[in-house]
Amino acid sequence: MTELVKCVVWDLDDTVWNGVLLENDAIHLRLGVVDTVRELDRRGILQSIASRNDGARATAALRDFGLSDYFLVPQLGWGAKSGSVRRIAEELSIGLDTLLFVDDDPVERAEVASTHPDVRVADADIPALLTRPDLTPAAVTGEGRRRRLMYHAEFRRRRAEQDFTGPAPEFLASLQMNVTIRRAALGDLDRAEELTVRTNQLNATGYPYSRAELAELASSAVHDLIVVELSDRFGSYGIVGLALLTHDPQVWTVKLLLMSCRVSARGIGTVLLHDLITQSQRQKTRLRGEFVPTPVNRPMRISYRLAGFRAVGSRDGVQLLEHHGTPTTPAPHVTVSSTWSQM
Repeated sequence: MTELVKCVVWDLDDTVWNGVLLENDAIHLRLGVVDTVRELDRRGILQSIASRNDGARATAALRDFGLSDYFLVPQLGWGAKSGSVRRIAEELSIGLDTLLFVDDDPVERAEVASTHPDVRVADADIPALLTRPDLTPAAVTGEGRRRRLMYHAEFRRRRAEQDFTGPAPEFLASLQMNVTIRRAALGDLDRAEELTVRTNQLNATGYPYSRAELAELASSAVHDLIVVELSDRFGSYGIVGLALLTHDPQVWTVKLLLMSCRVSARGIGTVLLHDLITQSQRQKTRLRGEFVPTPVNRPMRISYRLAGFRAVGSRDGVQLLEHHGTPTTPAPHVTVSSTWSQM
């Protein structure tokens, strides 16, 4: 399965528009750029800019063309574009391997590719972009269509956090976060598939489930497919987490545990683990989790450890972890509604 691009990073001169802005005020957008930018946005693919340009003039030009709102954390300046690409990944909290850098200049593409081998690069063939498999999700979810707006809300959260003068726990409490943990419904399956495909760092096993597989698991008598929704005073994050639980009378096993990178600093993974632990203790069953190490998912192993899971064995490259049975403390800064075990 082709790993989807999460963010397209555009050059400007002779890529988004014809000509060099600093040499010519009468620049024109390249044919097809507006439709391509809008369609990528509709597909839930983020977009940014890495361009050697005067920041004020380039920003004004994008605003005049009606495109400025589509580009998150644009990097406009005179440094190496590899540095701009790295900063974009950091600002958006996504991996470099999920970026596609589009530039008409083969030297610039080579510089980025040499510095960041995981970054995909493409020339400025605008018509070809929308046909790329890694820019074509199997389905466009509600979260996908709102993804850019969700990031804008997240930037407002960050500004609020920067302006907050109290300790971090008080800031988290000020967000007034509400978490809903429930069984996946039919309308959630496209988003669930999207999460398994797009989430790498906060994914305990890294297996990309198809929609058909998830539909079968959601209807299984021995599985619970669980989704996590999050909202706060700035708005809804949508569905940000997923768990797949198999159960028998003695042992429940978490086959899949993942959390969107967008909420990595909110402690929602801990909230989900606490809920799974609490429900298993109510049913007097042991709780196990499966973990498959990947180059980027070590934070999930740490989350399991901090929640009280210890290694009890391995099988076919899968580490088996089991909770030690001690009750856990709920997160004080989150209001939780959990219904999946009541159905």
